[in-house]
Amino acid sequence: MKGAIIFLLVFAALLLVTLAAPGIPPGKQVYDAVVGTETDYPVLGIAATTLVSAVINGVIYGFIVWLIYDLTWGRKERQEAREARRMKKEQQAQAAAGTPPSGQEQKPNQ
Repeated sequence: MKGAIIFLLVFAALLLVTLAAPGIPPGKQVYDAVVGTETDYPVLGIAATTLVSAVINGVIYGFIVWLIYDLTWGRKERQEAREARRMKKEQQAQAAAGTPPSGQEQKPNQ
């Protein structure tokens, strides 16, 4: 879930930056390779070529940052969550079996 938030933040930031400075690669180059012709048709007051280039940059850079996050901190968080679930299952199994959790002694009934 955090990865999606990170992607959206980077996407929005790069979208705005590219709208301010349309020459940021690779958006313009991808647009030229796919479409080939520029248009001055305005979409919400912004040239369609600039808008498409901004969206392409947001997607590409957002994906790169998300991938870096997922391979570093995201993996660590998933591993910690797995470990916590494993510990909880062990404690539940011990409680069901009537054995005390590790480090505690069972008191005899009197």
